[in-house]
Amino acid sequence: MRFKIISAEEAAGFIHNGDVIGCSGFTAAGCPKAVTEALAKRAEVEHEKGNEFKIGLFTGASTGDSIDGVLARAKAIKFRSPYQSSPDLRKAINEHELEYFDLHLSELPRLLRQGFLPRPNFAILEACDLTDDGKVILTAAVGIAPAIADLADHIIIELNRYHPKALAGIHDIYDVKNPPQTTVIPISRVSDRIGKPYLQVDPDKIIGVVETNRPNETGGFVPSDEITQKIGANVADFLSVEMKAGRIPQTFLPVQSGVGNIANAVLEAMGSHKDIPAFEVYTEVIQDAVIELMEREAVKFASGCSLTLSRRALETVYSKLDDYKKKIVLRPQSISNSPEIARRLGLIAINTAIEADILGNVNSTHVMGTRMMNGIGGSGDFCRNVELSIFTSPSTAKSRNISAIVPFVSHVDHSEHSVKILVTEYGVADLRGLSPRQRAAIIIEKCAHPDYKGLLKEYLDLGVKGQTPHHLGACYAFHRTFQKTGNMRDVNWKDFQ
Repeated sequence: MRFKIISAEEAAGFIHNGDVIGCSGFTAAGCPKAVTEALAKRAEVEHEKGNEFKIGLFTGASTGDSIDGVLARAKAIKFRSPYQSSPDLRKAINEHELEYFDLHLSELPRLLRQGFLPRPNFAILEACDLTDDGKVILTAAVGIAPAIADLADHIIIELNRYHPKALAGIHDIYDVKNPPQTTVIPISRVSDRIGKPYLQVDPDKIIGVVETNRPNETGGFVPSDEITQKIGANVADFLSVEMKAGRIPQTFLPVQSGVGNIANAVLEAMGSHKDIPAFEVYTEVIQDAVIELMEREAVKFASGCSLTLSRRALETVYSKLDDYKKKIVLRPQSISNSPEIARRLGLIAINTAIEADILGNVNSTHVMGTRMMNGIGGSGDFCRNVELSIFTSPSTAKSRNISAIVPFVSHVDHSEHSVKILVTEYGVADLRGLSPRQRAAIIIEKCAHPDYKGLLKEYLDLGVKGQTPHHLGACYAFHRTFQKTGNMRDVNWKDFQ
């Protein structure tokens, strides 16, 4: 190898206070680990000396603890974008220790290339193989790697031997140029490959290679419970009805799915439903349920940005890698999350809400309207542009003291105009073609928990005139009551009129 092998500490030593770094990966898959851990330790040493040491940080999406967690605990982050799921970083964001700007994931590469966002000084890429002329074989995810490798002044490679070199061929690296050089992205089928199986970087930018042997920091998902299984069954039954009505073709449509236990339960229910044929997946995150359904031939092909799998599921893929490379492709997020492709393929998008209101607006990012949870991620890239946009949520949280169906959401991420279907464990509300009052009636009837149906109907009976049944004094009564008593069921409408 022509490139110098260096330690993680040596690599971190190149990075200075105020620098901006970009990392490969998407979720905790495909992320560098050793260099960022060394960088956090360096920041702690500098802080002990009384010196300022903070960096700007761009990633594809969330990361593992070895990026967001260690850097947040070391108070080494000046700003962060576009998405995160670290408890320590979330705490730092909500306590205003750094600046965090939430973005639709498809937008980040374009905004970086435009120069609107700070240009990265360093790109840190996790790879399983590297050639002397700068061909990088990434590991279990792509994320923003093409954009940051192109824009950064310097590149550090973490050569991770945990991931086999045989991953070569699973990636499809094709990046989108900014206007006016933009052209049509030539994908018309989920399985189309349009780019290169490697990331070509300028070899003169590579300042060192750090050798590691570390697995992804992805944990196993929480197993399905009775509520998530009911949500999954409701989604699958609804899609079956749509097929019988001719609104979904008998060959089905490609599926985009969010991340987590609800998403896995929905995919499992779809894959087990007698009326739903084997289908394709076009999404950001390929998770355990997809692999399990591939093993049962219920999923035919999956296109994504990352293999966000438990250790067991990833070992399943790696043990039969030649076979899986025929059924999986990993793309940059400018492609996996492209609204253009989502519209062309006619996706069914299934994502998770923190809360939804009786008008159909969805909050997917903020608790009580102010505290950031994770971020909008890719849900906005898809929900406005797909054939069918579905949002799922348990009807309640915190021992039923919080209703996920409220008079008005405390933060709007997806408006009533983009949300077509709401699903809880109690049922499905199809909002297409309905007026605001009609939407309110069906959401209360089909999706609200019985403890809250009466209260929501009382809200509608407050006598508000106009097209949209808002009562500006009472629309946040659920939230304000919870803050006061810890139980939304304690609401008294007289207090808010």
